[in-house]
Amino acid sequence: MDQKVQKVPGSILSNDPDWWRGAVIYQVYPRSFQDTNGDGIGDLKGIAERLDHIATLGADAIWISPFFKSPMKDFGYDVSDYCEVDGMFGTIEDFDHLVAEAHARGIRVMIDQVLSHTSDQHAWFKESRSSKDNAKADWYVWADAKPDGTPPNNWLSIFGGSAWEWDTTRCQYYLHNFLASQPDVNFHCMAAQDALLDTVEFWLKRGVDGFRLDTVNFYVHSQGLEDNPPSQLEDRNSPEAPAVNPYNWQDHIHDKSQPENLEFLKRLRALLDRYPGQTTVGEIGDGPRSLRTMAAYTSGGDKLHMCYTFDFLSPIFTKDHFVRRITAFEAIVGDGWPCWAFSNHDIVRHVSRWTTDGDYDGVAKLACAILLSLRGSVCLYQGEELGLTEADIAFEDLQDPYGIRFWPEYKGRDGCRTPMVWDSNAVYGGFSTGKPWLPVPQEHIARAANRESADHQSVLEQYRRMIAFRRSQPALVQGSIAFVETPDDVLGFVREHAGEKVLCLFNLGSAPVTVALPAGAEVTALEGHGFTAIPHPQERTVSLNGRNAFFARIG
Repeated sequence: MDQKVQKVPGSILSNDPDWWRGAVIYQVYPRSFQDTNGDGIGDLKGIAERLDHIATLGADAIWISPFFKSPMKDFGYDVSDYCEVDGMFGTIEDFDHLVAEAHARGIRVMIDQVLSHTSDQHAWFKESRSSKDNAKADWYVWADAKPDGTPPNNWLSIFGGSAWEWDTTRCQYYLHNFLASQPDVNFHCMAAQDALLDTVEFWLKRGVDGFRLDTVNFYVHSQGLEDNPPSQLEDRNSPEAPAVNPYNWQDHIHDKSQPENLEFLKRLRALLDRYPGQTTVGEIGDGPRSLRTMAAYTSGGDKLHMCYTFDFLSPIFTKDHFVRRITAFEAIVGDGWPCWAFSNHDIVRHVSRWTTDGDYDGVAKLACAILLSLRGSVCLYQGEELGLTEADIAFEDLQDPYGIRFWPEYKGRDGCRTPMVWDSNAVYGGFSTGKPWLPVPQEHIARAANRESADHQSVLEQYRRMIAFRRSQPALVQGSIAFVETPDDVLGFVREHAGEKVLCLFNLGSAPVTVALPAGAEVTALEGHGFTAIPHPQERTVSLNGRNAFFARIG
């Protein structure tokens, strides 16, 4: 590791160590953001070139999906060198330039740390698999076969089949929760933990402001290697895995979310606390226990700063679902802090998941308003601000091994990973001058950033308005949340901070509805958010058209 690395200077960012509370974080999937060299794959220089788009959107930070050296079997989530930029994305100097340019615009930079597993091409694993008694022999999870030669237990991989792969050199099985080429690191080995923390500090010294932690509850497994029991039928519809994948048929009580993980998270937090102003957001996929796991990982101020779960990455878009999940979070998580997301690089885009009548713009704008009004921080996925729909990728164009494995019932993650569309008049939507690694859907061209920037009624302009509105209302950034009684299709809650109350109403349905305003208190409609609900002060009601919102200060 280069010990001469210095923190990038020149930031104009505030010194608030709690900047992440209520922050809007914009996820960049680098392969599909902007290509600058014509090879059809996005790069770090491309991200730097498009920072003004993120700045004018109003985001506080960017989260960059992995750009580390990798054989790209899982598109960067299989790291072969944590401290080197993969050549397809550029150089370490390109990364330093990106950080400096982001900081100059007041945008913080978070990167995606994949600590639970590496590539099988990582030097650590090559050494570990070479023998049973080398210096890194226990850096990965190795186990003997059962007497009949079958795997040590029934654990399943999220990508299908057994989570164990036979190695002919050690004549043992190794654990992989994802692809067979992604062996799991053994977090029961302190030397392996130390090495992973060293790689985190490498990037802290380069000036990053935080980390999104991939599969954070997968770090530690049960050393007893007990079989997982079957899951309850009602738990088999989790968005963590598609219905055609039997992964959700198990109750994963032994292969992840072990109590020892808390001790590693404390070590990680202690490291970050030496670099004031840094933050972490963990991805938790733990079925019916996700909220309890989030509570454990974010409480006490000595582990993760915030987490997000799969609660709103499902096909369910109803008032009751929002109320149930948020109420459960508030009851369970206590002093923990959430980070909500409706879309990301692994899930069908929410505009497609939640639109049943073709009103994509209406759903996109309403979802934007809901997300940016919830208590917690927010992750926006690139293209979400354009209202991009899930792309339908032909089998011959698929890149995702997950989709190829379960085609045609499950088409994988390529549909949400297609290139950003910047210019409707340019080849490939302005993403690249060469053929992109995934097709650019024709229906996305009409939603290119240049078109939406020129249209005051566009989804992009609504995101800009709503983020600015959120920032102007401290109650939306820092306040508590309390639900109010509303008709069936209307989600309603009050956000309160420092004595200021903001009423938020959202009509999730397509039909107009009249909602009663809270009795007694003075209600003053707020402006600047872009929605056109009509209050009737004398009747103490408000009229909401389909997929409309209303915001008011309660005095």
